[in-house]
Amino acid sequence: MKKLVYMVAVLTSAAMLLAQGPDARQVALNAARATATARATALGADIALTPVDVLIDGVGQAHVRYQETYRGLPVFEGQAIVHVDLGSQAVVDTTDALLAIDTIDTRPGIDASNANSRALEHFGLPPGLVATGNLLIAVDRGAAYLAWQVWVSGDDARGPIDRVAFVDARGGRVFRSWDNLHTASSPGTGNGFFNGEVVLTANSKTTGFELRDPSRGNQYTVDMNNKQGGNGAIFTDADNVWGDFTLSSRQTVGVDAQYGTAVTWDYYRNVHGRTGIAGNGAGAYNRVHYGRSYNNAFWSDSCFCMTYGDGDGRTFNPFDSLDVAGHEMSHGVTSTTAGLTYSGESGGLNEATSDIFGTMVEFYAEDSNDVGDYLIGEKLYKNGTSALRSMIKPSADGVSADCWYAGVGSLNVHYSSGVANHFYYLLAEGTTNGSPSPTCVRDNTRLATGTASVGGIGKLNAAKIWYRALTVYMTPSTNYAGARTATVKAAADLYGSASAEAAAVSAAWAAVNVTGQP
Repeated sequence: MKKLVYMVAVLTSAAMLLAQGPDARQVALNAARATATARATALGADIALTPVDVLIDGVGQAHVRYQETYRGLPVFEGQAIVHVDLGSQAVVDTTDALLAIDTIDTRPGIDASNANSRALEHFGLPPGLVATGNLLIAVDRGAAYLAWQVWVSGDDARGPIDRVAFVDARGGRVFRSWDNLHTASSPGTGNGFFNGEVVLTANSKTTGFELRDPSRGNQYTVDMNNKQGGNGAIFTDADNVWGDFTLSSRQTVGVDAQYGTAVTWDYYRNVHGRTGIAGNGAGAYNRVHYGRSYNNAFWSDSCFCMTYGDGDGRTFNPFDSLDVAGHEMSHGVTSTTAGLTYSGESGGLNEATSDIFGTMVEFYAEDSNDVGDYLIGEKLYKNGTSALRSMIKPSADGVSADCWYAGVGSLNVHYSSGVANHFYYLLAEGTTNGSPSPTCVRDNTRLATGTASVGGIGKLNAAKIWYRALTVYMTPSTNYAGARTATVKAAADLYGSASAEAAAVSAAWAAVNVTGQP
């Protein structure tokens, strides 16, 4: 019987820091306040900065994340992070992604209902779907707008709907939009399709057991019964033995999803000191058997949950393999930290973050039924030889980018993610020992295979750098140049600015043609 693998936490927890002295959150807020006030004042009398999160890390720093507002309205992608040394209570750095806003009339010309209708019409969707609007300031191509940010969610005959549109609140024009669907304590026995026999923690009830894990924030799994709508029903069982290794039992897919959720929880807690996807100790949940022959999986912020299709049974297996589970849950981590916007280069970084941590979850599990690798979703294909994506050579799929170029942000976010995936592989594994991963050089206007040398620093060190960059330095609008800056800073924080790790970060970004220039 397989037991979940645990590692000693490598970062000091926030609880430990708080126990060592006064309230570190308040110390950080007090130290950061003057810097935030001065920055807001420099942008104009109508600008204010409101603290929305304080992260206490394991190297003696606190990071206060601020939301920019204009006349009380949030500015989309307008954030700043003030970094405070807890020992000296001094500001050591500021990550600034604030936006200058010219004078704007904040009285909407159309109401929320009208904006919702404009968004549904823009997407070609029926009026029965749920659309909710939030008034804010958004900047597009250098121009600032009073806008309704409309979220459209629900299900129709084509599958799940989760889309975002920005509607000009004065004129009614949709000026920006994207698909926000983030795709790809009683011990019991689970018999999964992908992972074989595993230990699961189920919740004991008077009539038996339910597939709910009280030891991990009450994470649970429901059977959608091949429907697209509704809440589904939590799996229950009389003897706490779940599934039979085959797809003839509806529980079997539930086992893989619940196991993947448990391993991902443990990975973030034991490697990065993060308890729960949102860092608040609360669990997310899984929806399995979604729709009929649905060839996908997705994360949704609206339900804070993962959803898995059964696959078509011809090309695809069910979509809840271990790395896919880690991938989808990691979208929730991104959503509750950097909040990378799911379009353009920031969308590619969002997807890459999930590929990176989904891969690290797979390595962390040390599961002989699903050995760790740098392929995404390789267990999904029935032929046993294909994968959704490769971090070693992203262009192996014929569409993903190995290296950065000026138009990479116009690709689908699953393809523009290749730049960061490639960077991460080179950072972790390097180019030595006959690496199959090509590096890149720019020759005027074309990209060609290069011969750069990168010394790998190992998976754990690379993951620690990416996690710190994501949670401490990235903001919703971070692009590839910004990701380079964030990871260089993270490496310097963890290992020193003159360390081999910091040098490897710069070398790996150079090897995928990201030099720090936008």
